[in-house]
Amino acid sequence: MLSMIGPFSIDTPFPAFSQMGAALDVSSGELQLVVTAYMLAFATMSLFHGPLSDAVGRRPVILGSLSVYAVASVACAFAPTLEWLLVGRVVQGLAAGGSTIVSRTVIRDLFDGRQAQRMMSQVAVIFGVAPAVAPIAGGLLIQVGPWQTVFWFMAALALALVVLCVALLPESHPPERRVPLRVGEIFRGLAEVVRVPAFHLMTWAATLVFGAQFLYIGGAAIFVVDLLGQGELDFWKLFVPMIGAMVVGSVASGRFGRTVTSADLIGVGYAVSTVGAVIGIVVALTPAGEVLPWAVVGISLVAFGNGLAFPNIQLLMLDLVPARRGAVMSASSFVTLVFNAVSAAVLAPYAGRSVLGFALAAAGCVLLGWAFWLWHRVTARRARTLATSG
Repeated sequence: MLSMIGPFSIDTPFPAFSQMGAALDVSSGELQLVVTAYMLAFATMSLFHGPLSDAVGRRPVILGSLSVYAVASVACAFAPTLEWLLVGRVVQGLAAGGSTIVSRTVIRDLFDGRQAQRMMSQVAVIFGVAPAVAPIAGGLLIQVGPWQTVFWFMAALALALVVLCVALLPESHPPERRVPLRVGEIFRGLAEVVRVPAFHLMTWAATLVFGAQFLYIGGAAIFVVDLLGQGELDFWKLFVPMIGAMVVGSVASGRFGRTVTSADLIGVGYAVSTVGAVIGIVVALTPAGEVLPWAVVGISLVAFGNGLAFPNIQLLMLDLVPARRGAVMSASSFVTLVFNAVSAAVLAPYAGRSVLGFALAAAGCVLLGWAFWLWHRVTARRARTLATSG
């Protein structure tokens, strides 16, 4: 549940956009800032949540960030203008990463090997369910109340998680493993991470392939309503098959993890995503491209491949610098979130001129991501060969 609050907060307001636009007297294009402001703030603060948890422990960061998130959600509900709503969304974004990022670090603190892989896959399932559940929940909430109800629900969710964490979540990072709480130490930790070449290759591989899927998440209002002609309660027609496929992929990843290495699962996952991207283009070139369910077949296969690969590549990244796992997750999340925020603000509206535009942009992301992963594999193999010969 901690891992889902970040992605859940991205698209829960989507079904309320029409009400928000009328109430705040703004256009749908301006309302895209509700997504972008949240994502950029999330990205900026994500650099610090992990290193802070390396210094003071996981629980204080999680509990503090959830409390701030709840207050920010209440502020969004009271926002009289778009500008004040964006301020609330920025604070939401600054706080959301404390639970989403640090919760994954807790897994690696507590579990090793195949058990860690299975646990990360289970978290990936819940993480993947969040974007599917969010617009459905948002659509139901605006049936029983005004658009502010969406933000009141977010505040209640955060407070419920505070209670659950106080009661159930152990501190997984004991004092003897912590680093000094100094600004310089935080930046040294991040610098130590970014000096590892494999970190950059793996981060961009994960970011770009997941970015293909996020293109549809961030541009859901354009894709579902404008291009497919669906209504405010119809976002599930995109999210259920797409995120359902990612969940199935994540479950399969956990099962296959007993017999297949993480690296091999990543390779298979990205190959499947590439096939899905190609199918998406082919379907978009036909009249079926604007008809459900065919319009979401390709991106659902991309999501299935992501489900196989994403938890494994994150697990491998956490082991690149074991003493700085919080910093690793923060730095990786920063790259992913900035890319997705830019994608939602720039790429989605541009690609959103047609279903084919979405399919081509997604395919480009998948191919680039797979290329980065193959580059990493070649580099790692060459390094092992040199070490053996030396």
